[in-house]
Amino acid sequence: MRKFFYQNGLSVVFLFLFFISLIAQVVTGFKVYNKELEEDGVSPKTLSAYLVSGHFIESTFENWESEFLQMALFVVLTISLRQKGSSESKSFDKNEEVDREPSSKRKNAPWPVRKGGFILKVYQHSLSLALILLFILSFCLHLYGSLKDENENLFIKGEPSQSLVNFITEPRFWFESFQNWQSEFLSVFAIIVLSIFLRQKGSSQSKPVDAANDETGE
Repeated sequence: MRKFFYQNGLSVVFLFLFFISLIAQVVTGFKVYNKELEEDGVSPKTLSAYLVSGHFIESTFENWESEFLQMALFVVLTISLRQKGSSESKSFDKNEEVDREPSSKRKNAPWPVRKGGFILKVYQHSLSLALILLFILSFCLHLYGSLKDENENLFIKGEPSQSLVNFITEPRFWFESFQNWQSEFLSVFAIIVLSIFLRQKGSSQSKPVDAANDETGE
C-alpha cells in the first residue's frame, strides 16, 4: 500500500479531494434547492430526486465544462506558443523530448506506438482529443441541466416551458459558461506569468529556485 501511494499519490489525493468536494456540493446544494422550493411553496424533494434535477446537473457540469476547456486549450496552445521565462512553456533554444518522433523500438513503448499506422496517429493526439471530448460532453450536460432547471422553475410558476433553441439564444446559459471560463483563463495566465518570477522548491510546475527569470521551461 505504501509503495502504491508513493507511485500514485498525486492522483489519489486529487481523486480523494474530488469526492469530498462532490459530496459537500451535493449536501449543500440539496439544502439550497429545498430552501428555494419551500420559498416557492413547493414540497421539498428527496436526495435521489435532487441528483437528477436540473439544479444539480447544471451546477456540476458548468464547472466541469470550464475545467476541460481550460486544460484542452492549454495542451493544444503549448504545442506552438511560448512564454519567455515561464516553466509552463517549452524552451526557445533546445529540442524538447515531447517533440521527438515516436519509436516502436523504445523500451516499454505503449502498444499504439508498437502498432503504428492510424492507431499511432490518433494516439499522438489522444490527450487533446480526450480533453476536447470531455469538454463537449460536459458542455452538453451543462446545457441539458440548465434548460431542465429553467423549465422546472417555469413549471412552478405555471409558465410554459422553453425549447432548446429559444433557451440557447438567451443570456442565462452563456452567463453560466462565461463566468467560469474567464476564471479558468485567468488562473492559467497567473501560473504562466507567476512562474517566471516566483519559485516553489520541489514542484514540477516551477523552475529551479536558482534559475534565472528569463530561463524558459522547467
